[in-house]
Amino acid sequence: MNTIITASLITVLIIWYLIERSRRKTHEMPSGIQLQITLDHEQEWELYHNDFSLCSKKIRMCLSELGIDYKSHHIDLVETGRYENISREFLKINPGGLVPVLLHNGHPIYESHDQIRYALSKSPKKNTLAQPKNREEQELVDHWIERTSLKGDDPISNMKKSAGNAAPGLTLPIFAAMMRSIPASRLIEGFLFHRFKIRPMIFLVLKLVGVSKLPQIPPIAKIMTSASQAMHNHLDQLESDLKKIPGPWLAGPQLSLADIGFAAIFDRLAESTMQNKFINESRPLVSDYCKKLMARESYILAIKNRAHPLTTKGTEHILAQREKNQELDALLSS
Repeated sequence: MNTIITASLITVLIIWYLIERSRRKTHEMPSGIQLQITLDHEQEWELYHNDFSLCSKKIRMCLSELGIDYKSHHIDLVETGRYENISREFLKINPGGLVPVLLHNGHPIYESHDQIRYALSKSPKKNTLAQPKNREEQELVDHWIERTSLKGDDPISNMKKSAGNAAPGLTLPIFAAMMRSIPASRLIEGFLFHRFKIRPMIFLVLKLVGVSKLPQIPPIAKIMTSASQAMHNHLDQLESDLKKIPGPWLAGPQLSLADIGFAAIFDRLAESTMQNKFINESRPLVSDYCKKLMARESYILAIKNRAHPLTTKGTEHILAQREKNQELDALLSS
């Protein structure tokens, strides 16, 4: 009898999984606006985003600078509680299972680097973000957007390409700290339905290891060391470039899309308690630039004031562990 019951339960679970998987099909979506798709919407502008997401921070700050009012849809990632981004409902918004997604009149725009460009192109003429006046200015802004973008399915393998791609390797400590509050059972959904199985695997390892033992896991320590070197190189280049431009911003006297990406990156470094490691007296121009970005009202409203409670709790945990663990402190300082 027990064998029959067990076999029946297994059969039911397999059937459920196959049905659910058919309803949660994920695939990569092309970047930019999708005019052939019109989703249900209530406002001209709507944003599906996450408070912790690096790319979500970028588009929120951009929209704040442009004065664009939007309806907010907060979508949880497993780091902030659950895999809402691979739910049936959200996969109708983005079959790729990624945030942010910006809607304009119901048409989705995917990838934050294209979202900020699109938002600027549709914004009122009077705003606090500079509009490139010619091809040369546009190329300069595009250069900085690329230098700060988080791109590709495996950004860690392309850390030398942009500061945005170096950021995930430096996010591992805050990931590990936030995973303390997430039940391991929540990760099962990721193994079943996430397009990139490596991500729930990394989260599971970080949850089991914890923040204090990160230096003792060679693959993790290696990733963080490589990411640190890449970020040092990117910020050394930024320091060098800041010496050559009149400023105060990267593309001239007015804040532009060229600057938005660095605001999100600097904030991520602070969350992982590594801001002083990269932004200090050895890079005075970068330090001054960071202070100016973080003083912007748009940064305060769209990024700082939207810090997720689990992120704040995680940052406090990392700081506490660093005081007790010299090996961890050395990894996050050097």
